[in-house]
Amino acid sequence: MEDGEKKKSFVIQIPSYEEVMESSQSKTTSLFPSSSSSLVNPTPSSFSQAFKFVKESEFYSPPPPTSHPSSRPVNSSDVTASPSSSAPSSSTNRNAILVSNRQKGNPLLKHIRNVRWAFADIVCDYLLGPNTCALYLSLRYHLLHPDYLYFRIRELQKNFRLRIVLCHVDVEDVVKPLLEVTRTSLLHDCTLLCGWSLEECGRYLETVKVYENKPADLIQGQMDGDYLSRLNHALTAIRHVNKTDVVTLGSTFGSLSHVMDASMEDLARCPGIGERKVKRLYDAFHEPFKREVPKRQCIPETSVANEPHPGSSSGKEDEKEIGDASNCEKKEPEVTVKSALSAAFAKYPHKVARMKNKSQEKEDGKSSANEEANPGDMNDDSKEG
Repeated sequence: MEDGEKKKSFVIQIPSYEEVMESSQSKTTSLFPSSSSSLVNPTPSSFSQAFKFVKESEFYSPPPPTSHPSSRPVNSSDVTASPSSSAPSSSTNRNAILVSNRQKGNPLLKHIRNVRWAFADIVCDYLLGPNTCALYLSLRYHLLHPDYLYFRIRELQKNFRLRIVLCHVDVEDVVKPLLEVTRTSLLHDCTLLCGWSLEECGRYLETVKVYENKPADLIQGQMDGDYLSRLNHALTAIRHVNKTDVVTLGSTFGSLSHVMDASMEDLARCPGIGERKVKRLYDAFHEPFKREVPKRQCIPETSVANEPHPGSSSGKEDEKEIGDASNCEKKEPEVTVKSALSAAFAKYPHKVARMKNKSQEKEDGKSSANEEANPGDMNDDSKEG
């Protein structure tokens, strides 16, 4: 019996859920009678009002800022900046080629290796810059859909300054389809680039993107400003004339005008210049620009039907025949390189004289500098005299 009483005295009674909730409500009503209902069903406004007095007390201190990125509050600026990160004008896509989603699966993308590219929702096929775009067209696809290029160009409107039509030539008979593509491109102010392989087409896109912000001087030929390099550039354009021949001609005749005035015998005396080169040089400066057209014989149109009537005057007809014959005998004056240059020099004599004066001033300056550099030699010569 004693063991049973001991066991009964150690029984713990666990309150039910309803009892716990009732006891908690009674406690909260005794502490905060005005906010008892708000604590049971808290809302953001009632919760802040209930604990507002805690912040006003002297024991409240603000919590330290947390550096964890997950606990950082989201600002409205972050929300507004998030859609701009996916825009085509973002910094990440500024140096990359933007490819339209309709170009997915195009094997050309495998050959764009030297420049980054990314898919985007754009009107053109390839966006190579803010004012540059490209449309890709296969001639095989053009034969199946002849109006495809026209509608694609019309979608571009006038939003781009440079519009490129990148045509992949993948058919054997290219005359007719390429003529149609060329005509459509020219009529709509587009630049046509033809590539005979996917590697070449990819290279075109990479080059246009790389040279997007480069000046046009990079693709121009660089030529030195001295006279010998310009003479070399002019004379080596003649076939079979090399740089060694240019040095020989320059040292022998002194200038290009003297080379043009030289006869075939004078040119043949230069060492290293044979008959073939002499003929090439002489013909280049003395052949006319226009090729001679074979003359047509002026045959007077006479027939039995056009015989003079007894009452007509035959003197007028004779004058017409003589005038026709004189017109046929007239020849146009031959225009050669030499005559064209002489006419240009005669048209601008003041510029030529100005250039000669500058060259003379340079020579005088060099001679005076040489005299100042060697005054001792002049004194020695005067003493010896």
